[in-house]
Amino acid sequence: MGRVYNFSAGPAVLPEEVLLEAQKDMLDYKGTGMSVMEMSHRSKMFDDIIKTAEQDIRDLMNIPDNYKVLFLQGGAFQQFAAIPMNMMNKHHKAGYIITGQWAKKAFGEAKIYGEAVELASSADKTFSYIPDCSDLPITDDMDYVYICQNNTIYGTKFPTLPNTKGVDLVADVSSMFLSEPINVSDYAVVYGGVQKNVGPAGLVIAIIREDLITEETYPGTPTMLKWKTQADNDSLFNTPNCWAIYICGLVFKWLKKNGGLEAMKVRNEEKAKILYDFLDQSKLFKGTVEPGSRSLMNVPFVTGDEELDAKFVKEAKAAGLENLKGHRTVGGMRASIYNAMPKEGVEALVEFMKKFEAENLK
Repeated sequence: MGRVYNFSAGPAVLPEEVLLEAQKDMLDYKGTGMSVMEMSHRSKMFDDIIKTAEQDIRDLMNIPDNYKVLFLQGGAFQQFAAIPMNMMNKHHKAGYIITGQWAKKAFGEAKIYGEAVELASSADKTFSYIPDCSDLPITDDMDYVYICQNNTIYGTKFPTLPNTKGVDLVADVSSMFLSEPINVSDYAVVYGGVQKNVGPAGLVIAIIREDLITEETYPGTPTMLKWKTQADNDSLFNTPNCWAIYICGLVFKWLKKNGGLEAMKVRNEEKAKILYDFLDQSKLFKGTVEPGSRSLMNVPFVTGDEELDAKFVKEAKAAGLENLKGHRTVGGMRASIYNAMPKEGVEALVEFMKKFEAENLK
């Protein structure tokens, strides 16, 4: 069987070139006679892998020297706790903008460790838009303001960063990681689980301003969740996810080879436009997100008929268009069109949608 077009929200599609490179290295990485999966994380060979990966992501994102790059375990979800544990250390208070399930879960976790304040929410319309964040009720005694910048489930993205009124901004960028340039200096912490757009599941990359990495953490913070523990040991305090770091390193090389993040943004805007243009004129399918809040990465849509949605997903799968079923809280369908999804995949999806519409429009 040939490769399918995989629209999964995560774990998600990876560049074929990267997979072939990993396949080539699987049994014998660069003449070592062993796989990266068998290699000591203390070895010179793996030290080269992780240091090269860090330098490449620094190059791609233009990360300033006063930010640490950490390769951590536990996925983005573990950082929901690690962030308040490491940052709620002055006023024990933080503001959260609730734009979906993941921001909501992070908000709930933060309440365990201090005072978490809901600054704004789009729950009133099933998280189908990003609320106005130009004048939020932010106070000087907040240690940080938290956002999930791109919402995988609901297909929304912040069109601009919120006005935090000088308070440190923390952003979960899991499902838009490396899909376009960002100015790292606009954030105190920017982090993401890599399984959506960068690599295999089991790794989160956190980019943290150095002044936030201190011994002053929430009482009882586990050693592994202290950012200082990880930073002082260059992400090697214990055995990291060596394989995921290696694959991410290959993806970073692929991104650099293909024009970097500026080129990815152009490519991703082009792909998203193909799909959104069709949805905007379709008589059967409808996008669920307000136009000003649309994500370039995750595109949910519905027919308005659950049985027809199920039929579409089934027939799309048979046509080689995989993982289009929407999240249970939204229903319908969702196409995740990450960096590694070729334009041809989006074009194939739209052609199938046109055909399905012609056959099923009443």
